Amino acid sequence: MINAIIRAALDNRFLVWVSAVFLVVVGLWATRTTPLDAIPDLSDAQVIVFTEYAGQAPQVVEDQVTYPLTTAMLAVPKAKDVRGFSFFGLSFVYIVFEDGTDLYWARARVLEYLNYVSGRLPNNVTPTLGPDATGVGWVFEYALVDKSGRHDLAELRSIQDWYLRYPLQTVEGVAEVASIGGHVKQYQVEIDPNALAAYGIPISVVSHAIMRSNNDVGGRLIEMSETEYMVRGLGYIQSVSDIEQIAIKVDEKGTPIRLKDIAHVQIGPELRRGIAELNGEGEVAGGVVIMRYGENALATIEGVRQKLADLASGLPEGVEVVPVYDRSDLINRAVANLTNTLIIEFVLVSLICGAFLLHFRSSLVVIVSLPLGILLAFIAMRLQGINANIMSLGGIAIAIGAMVDGPIVLVENAHKHLALARSRFGDELDSSQRWAAIRTASLEVGPALFFSLLVIVVSYFAIFTLEAQEGRLFKPLAFTSSYAMAAAAILAITFVPVLAGVFIRGNIVSEERNPLTRILHRLHAPALKLTLSARWLVVGVAALLLAATAIPVSKLGSEFMPPLDEGDILYMPTTFPGISITKARELLQQTDKIIATFPEVESVFGKVGRAQTATDPAPLSMLETIARLKPKAEWPDPTKTTQELMQEMDQAIKFPGVANAWTMPIKTRIDMLSTGIKTPVGIKVSGPDLVVLQSVAEEIEQAMKTMPETLSAFGDRAAGGYFLDFDIKREELARFGLKVGDVQDVIMTAIGGMKITETVEGLERYPINLRYPRELRDDPDRLARVLIPTPSGAQIPISQVADIVLRRGAPVIKSEDARPNAWVYVDLNTSDVGGFVAKARQVVDEMVELPPGYTLVWSGQFEYMERASERLRLVIPLTLLLIYMLLYFNFRNIAAPMLVMLSVPFALVGGFWFVYWLGYNLSVAVAVGFIALAGVAIETGVLVLTFIEEEVKRLRSEKAEEQGDASRTLSVEEIQDAVRDGTSQRVRPVVMTATSTIVGLLPIMFINGTGADVMQRIAAPMIGGMLTTTVLTLLVLPAIYSLVVQHSEKTRS
Repeated sequence: MINAIIRAALDNRFLVWVSAVFLVVVGLWATRTTPLDAIPDLSDAQVIVFTEYAGQAPQVVEDQVTYPLTTAMLAVPKAKDVRGFSFFGLSFVYIVFEDGTDLYWARARVLEYLNYVSGRLPNNVTPTLGPDATGVGWVFEYALVDKSGRHDLAELRSIQDWYLRYPLQTVEGVAEVASIGGHVKQYQVEIDPNALAAYGIPISVVSHAIMRSNNDVGGRLIEMSETEYMVRGLGYIQSVSDIEQIAIKVDEKGTPIRLKDIAHVQIGPELRRGIAELNGEGEVAGGVVIMRYGENALATIEGVRQKLADLASGLPEGVEVVPVYDRSDLINRAVANLTNTLIIEFVLVSLICGAFLLHFRSSLVVIVSLPLGILLAFIAMRLQGINANIMSLGGIAIAIGAMVDGPIVLVENAHKHLALARSRFGDELDSSQRWAAIRTASLEVGPALFFSLLVIVVSYFAIFTLEAQEGRLFKPLAFTSSYAMAAAAILAITFVPVLAGVFIRGNIVSEERNPLTRILHRLHAPALKLTLSARWLVVGVAALLLAATAIPVSKLGSEFMPPLDEGDILYMPTTFPGISITKARELLQQTDKIIATFPEVESVFGKVGRAQTATDPAPLSMLETIARLKPKAEWPDPTKTTQELMQEMDQAIKFPGVANAWTMPIKTRIDMLSTGIKTPVGIKVSGPDLVVLQSVAEEIEQAMKTMPETLSAFGDRAAGGYFLDFDIKREELARFGLKVGDVQDVIMTAIGGMKITETVEGLERYPINLRYPRELRDDPDRLARVLIPTPSGAQIPISQVADIVLRRGAPVIKSEDARPNAWVYVDLNTSDVGGFVAKARQVVDEMVELPPGYTLVWSGQFEYMERASERLRLVIPLTLLLIYMLLYFNFRNIAAPMLVMLSVPFALVGGFWFVYWLGYNLSVAVAVGFIALAGVAIETGVLVLTFIEEEVKRLRSEKAEEQGDASRTLSVEEIQDAVRDGTSQRVRPVVMTATSTIVGLLPIMFINGTGADVMQRIAAPMIGGMLTTTVLTLLVLPAIYSLVVQHSEKTRS
């Protein structure tokens, strides 16, 4: 069938050219319209259920909201993990779905189950779904800065909430704009309890009066003088004086008692759980733009920038919007980095072809066909919806060297057949003679080329089976590499033969006159002669080389992924629970100021607590600081790595009770939403009792700190929060005719402060809060005098019906699958995650004893690494079996595919030694490099064995013709001569294909910046492996093949 396709292409050359032009046009369209991003979206299909339960302690939130929700969500179809977080006044439930689940289908199913569970939740508590965004959704962050000094934090926050936020949400691709920092304006009604007692007014009456005094109503229509008037009753509260004038009741003399007679009304800040700070200079207000799932990140950011530019003219004088994190910088760097690499690879591969062929027109076959193959890959990317990012473009980059193998071999074979044609018909060939030679050359090597290139495509099968985060990271690379190689295979039997016929003409330099080829033959011929003369010794040496590979393999560490340098640093320290927002603000400003002193840093934007979005479950004890770095060229030492800079910063920031953690923004946010763990290694302890969980977590923390590889370790203080409890005495309540709810209403309103209603001021909305003055609720003695109204009209101090006790309890309650958890975060000073966990397991087993009913799970990057290793151990042998079957269909015998498969262990020798020499750990990226290497190495083996088999068949047929007996066997000398001739005559195309592959990968080893670390670990085993597999395939494989043929000939005789 392959030969039929080749003949059809050569017989219909015009149609082939038209098709090529059409594909070029479509390919250029695909490159212009393919969405751009920095990395693939690594987030799980995940739905967030967010619930506010204002003023409630974490245990209350857990019991009444989170636990009912998590137990209900466990039954959602395709849900693999349900993770709950109960904070002060907030509940987060994360439902993580199986791979491949459609996000919007998942959201619909979660909504169904929310309907079932809504009846089990407290009144006025309404769970909502978080935005349809993912962990990589935080694409843009900005701060509002007042240069004039005339606007306070409340005004800046109002600008963010009511002027910027909603217009930005209209930008295509934006799911949500979350506010952070500043002060939310609040009308505060501070009640005088003595005045309430004097007038005999319960606090509930005050609350009801405020609610009844803030509304606009409509009175339908009236008609006057043939004109229709709409009737309105205007009653919205617009100012402090409006609130002060509210009448609460009238006394016995008919005198109205207004709110200002019993309370002080003022404007102040609402209770806040998040702070933003810029460059260590003080607080700011800001916003986080969260991109919708599946959108074009670069287009979304450009839309946000344009909208901010449009809104800038409406900002008050002196107020500026300062970008503090912009994903587009990373995207542009990543795409530019790999685009430049692709161009360099293209130029180098073209030069290699020119150097080996010394014929410019022949080089054009490669130069023209390679871009078309790349454009075909882009068309497939566009149709499948794969973004252009460092992984998808990297897939094309690692394939470029192998993509030219088809054109190289065909051109080289065409040179030989054109030379034969000239020897038969003279130096000047007419068109039919030249095209006949091209046809013969194409038919001779076309099928082998197609199958060998197809082998590379099949080798990526193992990558397609990867799951979860590793699958989402590497599948784009596998897809684009497969598309590129499939395009190369198709072009090799359609377009390349036509190109060869068009361009290969004129004065072609023979192989004997090419100085580079002569050098190759001088080196290869004596070496091959030596190996064929001592075949068993050569096989033994090859076996020893393979066995020696155990040395580097035993010394290699292991990690899930090398650090992905995003060009920005995320500093995420954790403090002990119970830290006040005042102290957290002070700590944040100090750390930001230190980071800002580093000359490599352009800006520092820090936050404490959470932004107002369901995608941010950060407690007050967690700080997050994004340090935007200057371009490397502006660093005092451009050779310094980001990891080294992190180490310097870690040494500069040492505060008691603060556990440092240094990472990258995108990766950490994905990990936190996927597993909850922000460090490379996490340990999750689960059990029923929070106090026991805290104790076990502290023991594990201390055990981890004994290990020299531990940079920092911090265990959750599952019961480390501070609480002031009112223990209500039911017997005393009964004496006064009170119920528990009567006391709790006073605790929630008078002490905690309750949002009664909100004002409507044009487009802006501000809450009205009712509570006691601060001086009456800032210590237990004063709280004991809070008054409780009784049914008799008397008011009694709360101390008569409740005891006030200070206790420790849960500041945050975490759960997985409805089971309470405590987590230990471990940051490392080594990249060998696998080696660390192996030793850490032993340390924990020796130093920590788990109580009955408690379990321990290792999580974080280690969890991903274990899952990927287990999958690859199963799939790689199956992939090799599939490749063997493909080779069998090509060679139609059992022995030849087995000999070709020897190129894989030959490649492993160089691959492992080169990876070891570079100091890399084994990782999924390195494994992907070895998988790609297997396909390319087998392709080299196919070419060598095909050439040898052709020579053996030719010799056998010649001998049969001479002696007239097809059953005559070949002698040992004849076999060795055939093997030597078959290898030597085709050493140029074999070395050309191997060199083009290696040279095509070399630029990746010298790139810096975004994506370099990952791509280099993929390229390293391929470069080292191709060096050894080329040498061993040209020297050892012929020796082994000659032994196999010799045995075969003996069997025949």
